[in-house]
Amino acid sequence: MQNLVDFLLGYKHWLLFLLLEAICLFGLFSSDGYQRNVYFTTANGIAGSVYSAISSVTSYLHLKAVNHELEQENEKLLKQVVALRGQLRLAGSDSASGGHILPTCYHTVTAQVVNATLHRNNNFITINRGEADGIRPEMGVVCSRGVVGVVFLTSAHFSVVMPLLNVNSKISCRLRQSEYFGTLEWQHGRSDITYVTGIPRHAKVRKGEVVETNGYSDIFPPGLPIGYVMKKSDSSDGMSYLLKVGLFANFQTLREVSIITDYSQPERRSLEEKADSLYSD
Repeated sequence: MQNLVDFLLGYKHWLLFLLLEAICLFGLFSSDGYQRNVYFTTANGIAGSVYSAISSVTSYLHLKAVNHELEQENEKLLKQVVALRGQLRLAGSDSASGGHILPTCYHTVTAQVVNATLHRNNNFITINRGEADGIRPEMGVVCSRGVVGVVFLTSAHFSVVMPLLNVNSKISCRLRQSEYFGTLEWQHGRSDITYVTGIPRHAKVRKGEVVETNGYSDIFPPGLPIGYVMKKSDSSDGMSYLLKVGLFANFQTLREVSIITDYSQPERRSLEEKADSLYSD
């Protein structure tokens, strides 16, 4: 109690000053409408600025969740597009066969990109899903824009993906309209461009035509978009075309991917390996 009394006595001049200031301000704003309006207008402006700053920070902190939701929604839309495209092909080729179970109905596991290289000959992407999540080597990896690459190595909780931006990456693909197929290969250089080899010279290749997976392997279903034709030129041997392809997947900003976990067809692979062994030298 004595400390409180000593404090009040020691700062009595300051306390009296603050009390008088409060009385003056109260009298000023309660009697003068103009001053009161100025006060409330200024206070509202400051409060609005503070609330706006808080809202901006909150929105920024929620961007990761929003991006995750958008990625999942884009993935669903991509599946629907691929399924509908396959259904249209089946309907056009065999309209009397009735309903089909489309091979494009597959399941995926979403993963975050935790590390990536872009400017080496052998680029790799590390993701935060592994064997504990059902991930195995040779599973296809996609994003909302299209094909990303193939799982190369796995541990319990992480996997290394060989992306399209790797000189050892070879993806079987086709032209969407003409359905001529070739091999997608990356040449060291830009992270948004790759090349398709093996397209026959009699093929009618259109600039802007979509390049997609052809389903010849048991890694990717048919119809997944890869990129679009930018330029057509002759191959080094002059026997086929070399297509310059702009990739749909943006590897510079890639943050979230999906691994196709159930498209692999062991029966098909076993049969093909058996056939190769029967006719091997």
